[in-house]
Amino acid sequence: MENEFLKGKKILIVEDDLSSRLYLNKILEKAGVVILNAGDGQEAVDVALNNPDLDIILMDIQLPVMDGYTALNKIREVRQDLIIIAQTAYGLLGDKEKILNSGFNDYVIKPILSQNLIEKLITNLKRK
Repeated sequence: MENEFLKGKKILIVEDDLSSRLYLNKILEKAGVVILNAGDGQEAVDVALNNPDLDIILMDIQLPVMDGYTALNKIREVRQDLIIIAQTAYGLLGDKEKILNSGFNDYVIKPILSQNLIEKLITNLKRK
């Protein structure tokens, strides 16, 4: 089964909305992922830099303390190879270009469907 590919992968979910974070945790738990959580951009930077075995970050763009773009840049200063996927409620063409041009590897549009998320994670990990 394709979901077996994610088993044991370490993923950081950066989401300030508790219900969204719980939803994403539930999806990834079923895939056997090791999950870390952060509720703001600064916490995301701290967790990313203290976990060198992290495989992917799933990062909300609009975060308290430090937004997703700023957190991305701080993480990229140290971890250029880390896969970072933006999660956003904005799916317009200009938003897609801004996200990808800013250094995110990929993006997923909210509301996030479980199968789309799993496919996106697998695709990005296989690309690495």
